[in-house]
Amino acid sequence: FDSMAARLLNRVAAVGFGIAATGAIVNTTLYTVPGGHRAVIFDRLSGVLPTVSGEGTHFLIPALQRPIIYDCRSRPRNIPVQTGSKDLQTVDITLRILFRPQAEKLPTIYQNLGEDYDERILPSFTTEILKAVVAQFDASDLITQREVVSQRVSEILTDRCSRFGVILDDISITHLTFGREFTHAVEQKQVAQQEAEKARFMVEKAEQSKQAAIITAEGDSRAAELLSTAFLEAGDGLIELRKIEAAEDIATQLSRSRNVTYLPSGQNVLLTMPSS
Repeated sequence: FDSMAARLLNRVAAVGFGIAATGAIVNTTLYTVPGGHRAVIFDRLSGVLPTVSGEGTHFLIPALQRPIIYDCRSRPRNIPVQTGSKDLQTVDITLRILFRPQAEKLPTIYQNLGEDYDERILPSFTTEILKAVVAQFDASDLITQREVVSQRVSEILTDRCSRFGVILDDISITHLTFGREFTHAVEQKQVAQQEAEKARFMVEKAEQSKQAAIITAEGDSRAAELLSTAFLEAGDGLIELRKIEAAEDIATQLSRSRNVTYLPSGQNVLLTMPSS
């Protein structure tokens, strides 16, 4: 009985070892491409194969072939560049790029640029193109025409990268600063503009006050002229009328006051006006 059990165990061990060896061999012939990725096969005999493997599990020849997997999703990269404007001002500018490789050109990309293709072309191309474009604008124009600068850089950089099988989905200027001297000059200019606006407001206010004074003087002069004409036409009658109106005014005011005494004309007795 012991010998039969030993033989059975040996057979089970042999079968298990065979299954494990078979699994290991099968595993070395398979490789998986994750979602959003593509694979290029390097063959030790024929070099880089022209076919590109898509997502999923694929076969290869162990020891002869090796998969190189590329991420074909859009990835961001920020590239800072220091350059000079047309009016010789120092400009610090940062470009944000969303890039990805063209899947059908991955064999060529691997042969010419390798796996770190973005590190080989993006910094050098971006620096060269940014310096060339920024040098065409004055520092002040870089602020007011930022969209134009970004579009021109995008057109040139997209064309250059497409020749190497790299697609640029988006390009934008995320950072733009100038040297200390230019920044100080801009601040001084803004202060001068504010002072000029204030001075212009004061001049306009003084002009309006002057016009108001002229109009008032003209009105007073016209009133005096009308009064003079009235006096000439009515003689002393108008003066007497004004005296009567003034006396009526005074009498009305006195009638509203308490304990007011008065001396009628031609009499020597003081009279007290009753309060209302």
